[in-house]
Amino acid sequence: MIATEFLILAAEPAGKINTEGIVTFFASNIAPILLAVLGVIFIGRASKGEISKVLTSSAIAIVGLAFIAGAATLFFVGESIIDLIFS
Repeated sequence: MIATEFLILAAEPAGKINTEGIVTFFASNIAPILLAVLGVIFIGRASKGEISKVLTSSAIAIVGLAFIAGAATLFFVGESIIDLIFS
């Protein structure tokens, strides 16, 4: 009975994960909400007179967005880059 349980656990998965759908969902739904929250925080800080903190946070957010854009670019063009390197 134990060997049967191991065979069931080691079976191949039936379906595939739609990674493009997940990336599209995050890009179209989650990212704008996070950017809106950052905007509200920055506006709140700027109204209190904490301009230096707003500028620092804005610069960090812009660098973070650049990293996200770079990762998305590699996600879409990564296969072409690998083909160029290993061909």
